[in-house]
Amino acid sequence: MGDTELGERCVVFSGAILGADIPGQTIIGENNVIGHHAVVGVKCQDLKYKSGDECFLQIGNNNEIREYCSIHRSSKSCDCTVIGDNNLIMGSCHIAHDCRIGNNNIFANNTLFAGHVAVEDCTHTAGAVVVHQFCHIGSFSFLGGGSVVAQDVPRYMMVAGDRAELRGLNLEGLRRNGFSDQEVRKLRKAYQKVFMPTIDSHCSFEDRLTELEREIELSETPVSYMVESIRMSFGEGRRGICKFRSWNR
Repeated sequence: MGDTELGERCVVFSGAILGADIPGQTIIGENNVIGHHAVVGVKCQDLKYKSGDECFLQIGNNNEIREYCSIHRSSKSCDCTVIGDNNLIMGSCHIAHDCRIGNNNIFANNTLFAGHVAVEDCTHTAGAVVVHQFCHIGSFSFLGGGSVVAQDVPRYMMVAGDRAELRGLNLEGLRRNGFSDQEVRKLRKAYQKVFMPTIDSHCSFEDRLTELEREIELSETPVSYMVESIRMSFGEGRRGICKFRSWNR
């Protein structure tokens, strides 16, 4: 429907709706699968949307969007809902207005992303996950089944619960994605330093993070990317990171 572009070698199953007769555009790349009764590129559910405004959705290549998924266009003409390449979006998932989804992600059934959520690359959600608007999900992270995520999830980490708390590193995900044993050991050591201080430690979270930054200096390693992800979550307009358990306090 409407101004919709569908790339080559796409498969669209019966009952699916692509686009909408409203201003703006839906662009779907090549080699995508759109499942039965999926709704892709329709008007958002944001009450701030004004009738007549242009709104946009752009989807990359090689995505599998399964049955009954809903993916909405942006809420404003200056924004765009974006989905990258090689994502598996299982049945009944919802991706709301202005979300930005990266590449190689797996979203299990009934994963729900509210508006303006950003998801990096190679993340994995279990079923029935809910993510609050404006949250940021870092690369190689894992969201446990039934989690309600109300704050950012840093790169490489695993969260679970309502409200979701950090549960350690996504070790299995790291191994599956080709991280070496040495890289995993360094990440574990860094995680323990920041989130699991010794019982006699009197350093604050900020002090521990600063000390780790001094140790890694300017090297581009997974540890530096993890620290960067944590720091960015405390920037202006961000929600901070999911709570973590300090077992000795």
